[in-house]
Amino acid sequence: MSNDPSSNGGTETGTVETGTSGPPPPRSRRQEVADSPSLMAIVFAATIGVVLYAVFLFDFSHHGNWIPYAMVLVAESFIVFQATLALWTILSCGHDPRDYRFYEARRRLYGPGREAADGVAPRHRPMFLGGAEATVDVFITTYGESLDDIRRTVVAALAMEGRHTTYVLDDGRTAGVLALARELGAIYVTRAGNDYAKAGNVNHALGLTTGEFFVILDADFVVQPDFLRETLPFFADPTVAFVQTPQVYGNLNNLLSRGAGYMQTVFYRFMLPGKNRFNAAFCVGTNVVFRRSAVMEIGGIYQESKSEDVWTSLKLHERGWRSVYIATELAIGRTPETIEAYSTQQLRWATGGFEILLRSNPMGRRRTLTLDQRLQYFGTATFYLVGVAPLLLILVPPLQIYFGIGPIDAEVSGATWFFHYAGFYVMQIVVALYTIGSFRWETLMLATASFPIYTRAFLNALLRRGQSWSVTHRSGVRNSPFDFIVPQVLTFLFLLLTSVVGIWQAYADRTVALALVWNVTNTVVLGAFVVTAMREARETRALNRAARRRLGDRDRGRGWPSEEPVPVPRQREAEAPRATVHSSAALAPAEDAG
Repeated sequence: MSNDPSSNGGTETGTVETGTSGPPPPRSRRQEVADSPSLMAIVFAATIGVVLYAVFLFDFSHHGNWIPYAMVLVAESFIVFQATLALWTILSCGHDPRDYRFYEARRRLYGPGREAADGVAPRHRPMFLGGAEATVDVFITTYGESLDDIRRTVVAALAMEGRHTTYVLDDGRTAGVLALARELGAIYVTRAGNDYAKAGNVNHALGLTTGEFFVILDADFVVQPDFLRETLPFFADPTVAFVQTPQVYGNLNNLLSRGAGYMQTVFYRFMLPGKNRFNAAFCVGTNVVFRRSAVMEIGGIYQESKSEDVWTSLKLHERGWRSVYIATELAIGRTPETIEAYSTQQLRWATGGFEILLRSNPMGRRRTLTLDQRLQYFGTATFYLVGVAPLLLILVPPLQIYFGIGPIDAEVSGATWFFHYAGFYVMQIVVALYTIGSFRWETLMLATASFPIYTRAFLNALLRRGQSWSVTHRSGVRNSPFDFIVPQVLTFLFLLLTSVVGIWQAYADRTVALALVWNVTNTVVLGAFVVTAMREARETRALNRAARRRLGDRDRGRGWPSEEPVPVPRQREAEAPRATVHSSAALAPAEDAG
């Protein structure tokens, strides 16, 4: 057996895997940071900063006016709790779920002596677990995504090493996707409606397939060839229900996509690996492999929430199943590039988290979870309250500028306040710099500007209010970003006016108050977001003009309506459920179906 290659950030070499001599695989930066004593020291110092700030914050002798003080107390309490839980989880991120059983199963994955493949193409090699061939279904879920994105995803899924069957689950029921699946050799699946959205789509496919394991890929995630080789061996442990891999993005080409992508970097690099130690790593909806029997035990993918991924994970953990997360990058996807896409994504994620908090509180008596799992899921359920906190903090400086009331007693020196405040926030920046190598101001902009999304999500979950979900219009015509950010624009205008008033006061009094500094800072941050929306609106107008021209050409017979709905055939009584499956099997040999 070779040296443990678990620290490799990518695929191990064949010489290491088969036990022959060779150099050890390179260690990823994530693993080097996770194993570094420096990380423990920095996290320990940051924890001290959190404690000192909390002690200062909850010392009621420091309060000024009770209204702004209470607003700060509530907002910062959310932030302090999440920071504490995050630091605790990051300390556990060095835990590696790969054990002897994993390496032995991977060594035998293609059967004894089959490493050379005997001339068989890698994607047609049978895979074995425990001496029996493992059957794998790959589900690519689509609903109105571009054909180019779907094509890249299907081509990559078909090319994965190991025998598997690839299905395109098209909830959009479009002719273009049907033709694409037939062309590439994947099996096309559709259904009569869109009940329960993605969860219903996957459950419908589970009723038509029989694979022992199934992979879920979003339509814009291009999987690596070794995806199954790096995930399937974990199922040699019969208690493992699913194996999750990270979401990594290849389209960080504008300010919004960079901000949305970097917001998740610490989560995927350090938080989810840390959750492994507590058996609390949860599914994130794509780039995941499930054991069918485990999912069937809980009645299928959870359908009563749009965050079916976290809910399904919770149900599995409650039944005693194990989950595994590996930080190895095995699929590259696309993060939101427009304000509409970002708002929809965050609203869906936050609503799901709040639904768990309000409908299935992990700390409740009825939950059959360990204490560690309770704390981890409670942190997940309350995470988006941090997104509501900026709404309270943004309103505090205007209260002082307009009404002269502040949250902190004037007798408390600025140096005392700064020592505790900086000890908390500066150390959070230091942790970010050490773990991901940089501090991205784009994430600060989005974190500040997203409070209306998270407030709406909380109200949706509290009132059990339904929410329609959509992707970019199939016609190619996009909505204006300003249709989704009216609260942010109004808040920006209010802060801009407040800054003008504050500057006039500072000029008259010959003093610059801290409230003015904070208000100007918030104005600049929200202003950057509004400018981003203006740039996007300009691009949207140009794209919409081009889309309308294309639609006009199509209506005149010069274009093929590739996104025309596909009629779902009516199932006859004598037919099997596969009457709803449009298969390309007749166009290609059976083994070419994936």
